[in-house]
Formats: sequence, structure tokens, C-alpha cells
Amino acid sequence: MSSEILSKQSYAVQSGWALIDHGQGSRLERGAVLIIENGCISDIAPPEFDSSLPVLDASSHLVLPGFISAHTHVVAGVPTRGVIEGGRPYMRPLQLLDRLDEEDLDALTAANLAEIIRSGGTTQLEMSLSVEQAKSYVRVASDWGVRGYPSIMVPATNDLSRIWFRDNDQVLIDAAAEIRNWTSEGLDFARQLLEQGSPLLSPMLAAHATDTQTRDTLQALKFAVDELNIGLHIHIAQRTTERDAVHRMWGCSPVRFLESVGLLDGPVFGAHMTAVDWVNDAELLRERGVVYAHCPSAGGAGVSTQPYPEALHYGVASAIGLDTHSNDCLENVKLAVIKGKVRAAAMIADGRDDVKAPTIEDAIASSSRVTADGLGRSDLGRLSVGARADFIAIDIIGPLVGSGALPPEPLNNLLYANGTAVSHVAIDGELKLLNGEFVADDEDLVRSRAGRVMERIWEALEQEEWFKSQ
Repeated sequence: MSSEILSKQSYAVQSGWALIDHGQGSRLERGAVLIIENGCISDIAPPEFDSSLPVLDASSHLVLPGFISAHTHVVAGVPTRGVIEGGRPYMRPLQLLDRLDEEDLDALTAANLAEIIRSGGTTQLEMSLSVEQAKSYVRVASDWGVRGYPSIMVPATNDLSRIWFRDNDQVLIDAAAEIRNWTSEGLDFARQLLEQGSPLLSPMLAAHATDTQTRDTLQALKFAVDELNIGLHIHIAQRTTERDAVHRMWGCSPVRFLESVGLLDGPVFGAHMTAVDWVNDAELLRERGVVYAHCPSAGGAGVSTQPYPEALHYGVASAIGLDTHSNDCLENVKLAVIKGKVRAAAMIADGRDDVKAPTIEDAIASSSRVTADGLGRSDLGRLSVGARADFIAIDIIGPLVGSGALPPEPLNNLLYANGTAVSHVAIDGELKLLNGEFVADDEDLVRSRAGRVMERIWEALEQEEWFKSQ
């Protein structure tokens, strides 16, 4: 019966457990049946519900709202994964992406996006690293029916290093006119995407970070955000060097710098926030509804923790993003909890009391409802009547994750899972992953095309002796 679902606009999802939203929060319901009609959840019925609709069997699964990544650079995962973990700088592989033609760039975008989908990702807040990468994301996401909020990072990758890693702040001042022009390109991209009227793709505007902007360039960004009434996506205080540079040049914290030009009016998603002054800035972030995009795998596997426990303690809306190198949505939900608990315990042992050890319930909310609310989308990030039918089903019975029977506390089993445990993924009710098989495209072909592109990138890096760098 499952294969029949692919051609149907109306069907029922029989869950083992489902996390159902009731307006004031979510609770697990055993055996709940989701009725999917025309891209929405039209009803949620009890287990004994009898229907003539075709049934998607998720009776051994936990059904959740689709994961929303609050911070991605989609095309960048495959080119950097597995080659930066020894301490090599990741910027050079990313710069080589701008040498690719449209076909090759789309091949890498598709490979990354397929991984995100198969691990439970249904929506991405995408900060593309160049204009061409943003266009590639739109092409692939449009072809596959993926929900996204694309934007173009300013400055983009090939212009970033000289401004970000400057020896003298005059470099940034001198680049202000260029930065304003790049912001105009981002505005044009957003305007064109709005004119296309895509039901699934909505633009945002993006800046790299507060230490690669001047007051004038941020004011130009504010004008652009207001003109189209769209959201802002930015790295905020991602390093101590950013915090120090902003204080040196503008006499305030990165958060207050954004506030000074009206850029916290929202929606605003700020990634990493490693060097945020939580004591002095948390109240402002909370009042303005700024969403902290926590990225557990930022910088590559096993790199340092981020201030998720602090953000939770201070009540700042906290989302989860993939960032650059990992495309495994479920793995990052798990890492948010595990790494967050380790960070919180270490801070408490150090005498800090302004932390909250995250729970799996926190991480699920961060990866769905919190991000949707930050976007002003009450129809996303939850399983409720009237919501868009973006859902995933995770096998919680099978080996390594489950115990051969439906568990009594299924959210805890996610702490033993990763993206390979995801069996079904739907966006607007349209299945992209069915019984563990990627059905949005020919996955073998997607991977082989990307592999051929990556071989050429690795060859270029070999010729530059990049692999010898540390």
C-alpha cells in the first residue's frame, strides 16, 4: 500500500507514536492517525480510526514534524566533510566552488540536499555563500519540492577573507561601497524570488557577521529588509574576535550594533552566538524575538560546544541548524542534547548557574516549532490540524535505536539514532523518502554526479598542496 501513496493527494499516516501539538505545547500520542489532504493535516484521529484512504504504515515509528534547519550553507557540506578535521582551513575548498559551471554546482547542491532530506530535513534557512550557489539551491529545491528560505551571504566567500581576516580595520571601511553593492544583489535575488510566487521558497537577506559590516552597510541592509518585509539571517558574535572587533570599531556588543540600526526588529536568525554577552544582551534578544541558531556540528565533527545551555536558561528562542559540514538533521538534534549536557555540567562545575542542561524535548522543539514561530509560520513545525503536512517518521524499533518493540518513551530513543533511522519524509504531504528510499530523484545518479565533481576539486587541492596545510 505504501507505494500507492506516491500518487495520492489524500492518505492516512498510521503512527506508532506521534508528537501532536495542542496549541499550548506538544504531547506524545500512541497510535495517532494523521489524515493528509491536499498538502495539509486535515485531521488527527485515534488509533481505531477506520478509513478508506490509503495508509502509510508508520506503526513502528515515531512521527514528528519535519526538521527545520535554522542555518545552512547547503552546497558546502560535501566539499569540506572529511578533509578539514585535521585542522586544515575550510575556506579554500569553498572558494573552488565558484569555479564550477551551473551543472556541476547543481550536482553538489543536489547531493547535499538529498542528505538533508533523508535525515528528516524538510525546510532550510539557507545562507548561500555566493549568488550562483543561491540560484543553484533554488533550482534544485524547486525541482524536488523542498521548502526553503534562501539568502546570499554578504560578503560572499571569495570576497570574505580579505575583509574578515583583515590586519587593519581600514580594509573594512574601504570595502563599504562594495558591500552595499553586494547587498543590492541580494535584494535583487530576493525580489526576483518573490516575483516567482513559489509556494515553498521564500527569500531572506543575509549578512556574514557584524565584524564584516560597517554602520552604513548595516543601514543599507536594514533598508533592503524593510523594503521587502522579509527576514534577516546573520552570524552574530560567532567568535571572540568578532565581539572584540565590533567593540573596537563601534563601542558596543554585536547585538547592540545590530540594534543601533534597527536590525533586530525581526524575523532575525543569528547563528552560533559563541561570544554573546548573555548577562547584558539576553533580555534584548528575548524581547525582540531574535532566534539563536545553534549548530552542534559547526566547524566539523568533534569541535567545541556552543552556548545552547545559556540561551535556554535566559529564555532566548533557540533553534538548531546544520551549518556547513554535516547534513544529518537527526544527528544534530541528538548532538544538541549530548554536547549541551556536557557543556552545562562543565559550567556548573566551574561555578556557573546561568545554564540549563538541554533535554531531547528541548531539541525537538528547537528543530521544529521554535524555528517556525520565529518565521511567523504557525502552520509549520508542528503536527496539528491545519498545519502543512511536513512530517517525518523515525524507526524506533529497529537495531541500534530500538528494542524490537514499540518503546514506552520514544523520544529518548532518538539519543541513539541518526539520519539512517528516518524512513519517511513528506513536504506539503508529498513524500520525498518512502521506506528509506529517496524518491524525489535517482539517488545513485545524484551521488555519482557529485562524486565526479568532488574528484576534480580534490585534484585541484592536491595541485595546490592544500592537503599538506595544517
